[in-house]
Amino acid sequence: MAQVLEFKLPDLGEGLTEAEIVRWLVAVGDVVAIDQPVVEVETAKAMVEVPCPYGGVVTARYGEEGTELPVGAPLLTVAVGGTGAPEELTEAAPEAAPKASAEAVSSEYSGNVLVGYGTAGPTARRRRVRPANPAAAQAPAAAPAPAAAAPAPAAAAAPAVAHEGPVPVISPLVRKLARDRGLDLREVRGSGPEGLILRADVELALAALERPVAAPAPVPAVAAPAGERVPLRGVRGAVADKLSRSRTEIPDATCWVDADATELMAARAAMNAAGGPKISLLALLARICVHALARFPELNSTVDTSAREIVRLPSVHLGFAAQTPRGLVVPVVKDAGTRTAESLTAEFARLTEAARQGAITPADLTGGTFTLNNYGVFGVDGSTPIINHPEAAMLGVGRIIPKPWVHQGELAVRQVVQLSLTFDHRVCDGGTAGGFLRYVADCVEQPAVLLRTV
Repeated sequence: MAQVLEFKLPDLGEGLTEAEIVRWLVAVGDVVAIDQPVVEVETAKAMVEVPCPYGGVVTARYGEEGTELPVGAPLLTVAVGGTGAPEELTEAAPEAAPKASAEAVSSEYSGNVLVGYGTAGPTARRRRVRPANPAAAQAPAAAPAPAAAAPAPAAAAAPAVAHEGPVPVISPLVRKLARDRGLDLREVRGSGPEGLILRADVELALAALERPVAAPAPVPAVAAPAGERVPLRGVRGAVADKLSRSRTEIPDATCWVDADATELMAARAAMNAAGGPKISLLALLARICVHALARFPELNSTVDTSAREIVRLPSVHLGFAAQTPRGLVVPVVKDAGTRTAESLTAEFARLTEAARQGAITPADLTGGTFTLNNYGVFGVDGSTPIINHPEAAMLGVGRIIPKPWVHQGELAVRQVVQLSLTFDHRVCDGGTAGGFLRYVADCVEQPAVLLRTV
């Protein structure tokens, strides 16, 4: 006899508390193997295919595409251990399904949940028997209601208290949103499984409360088009939160300098003309940053505000800004200080392509200690970057263009670039920041300086 197991949205790691269903990869009645991807979700950091730890027949799915679910909410149910047809597994009565022992379930359960993003652990093993009614197995269970008391349409519902017991809210973000806006969650009717209150429910309730009372139109009455409202969610919301936190917490300062990049460009051309893998300009700039951070380790650090300590980090995990169709993301090249120019070039290319395809993982977007921002690709010369919290500094690189420049005492046309460094003034003073930026500029102008420090 089949045992019906419930698979919940697992903890995707890095503090993520919710995800949006982008695309279902299986349908009800499909047979799935252990660790087979069953749904594609979008978090605030990346697109992720979620594998199911159970092998069996899908008996129910929860949430349509475009629905946002909190971590811990049911994703689907799977009938495991049976030998019957999918219809028989779906319609199996709960009282006829024996409780599976740990040994019986282990053959149909991997325990991986989402390799590389954190697992749900014991939560993923929690089992729940679904109702015998096939229709009930296709939708979230609802509390039984008297036959004579048909529910009124949502639009006509009276503003009565929706919950008398514990309020069904999982996401702390939903609770905070309601608390900040003064909304009583007991008066919100949840649209999620078993009445679970989602962010969309809170936003709908807030919109209803804030809808203005009709007032006489001004004279003369002019119809004004309503402005477009774009929700701050997903990648855009994550970027907004991080940049706001950076500006709120970090007392940043910026210094900049123009540098003659003619010799650096010539060195790159010579390296690529020698055959072998091509070297990117970003890789050479990354090598310069790594060596500069070795000389000025204050900028490869973070501030522990609770302990009032500066934590200088032992390795350089170099983030770089990448523009994608989903917005700005900052992939991280791990252990950049141990990589060659060829290795850096390959890793930059891999992470950039993954980001543009929406296939980059949360692990590739976290753990950075210093960020390199090449905004010159947008055709601009300078900028004052916002530090990628909780890092302590970011180097910005403008476009490299021909400009008049005094070279060896004579006016000449040289390839000039503007470099800017935004730094956390808590970790160092201007002398350190200026020394770092001047060393970077010296390496750009005379790449041989870098060779003398290797």
